[in-house]
Amino acid sequence: MFTRMDHVALHVADVPAAADFYVNVLGFEKVYDSPGTGGSPIVYVRLGTSMIELTTRPSGEPMSGFHFGMETADLATTMDTLKAHGLAVVTEPKPATPRGDRQKGWKRAVLRGPHGELIEIKGP
Repeated sequence: MFTRMDHVALHVADVPAAADFYVNVLGFEKVYDSPGTGGSPIVYVRLGTSMIELTTRPSGEPMSGFHFGMETADLATTMDTLKAHGLAVVTEPKPATPRGDRQKGWKRAVLRGPHGELIEIKGP
């Protein structure tokens, strides 16, 4: 039926600032930038084959009940970098349940991004 997920949308208060964060802090590539309809800008950013659509909600309602996960080759260094960029730690690194042999011994942490999003980070 389906072959892959195309993208996930994040509703943020400031699309240009969110795009800057995803590109310059997390290392995504900006692949599409549009003024959108009715003056609501839309930006797509990509990391590998994963894509996020950054947009706003017409009602301005905040994000809740959502997180996305990312992998890193060095969890401690990644945590230090993200804390230096002002991200708040929600869950300090702790052992993670491995999803296959590759993830044995990994830890996971959760941080809050600058637009309210929860970002789970996993790695050795």
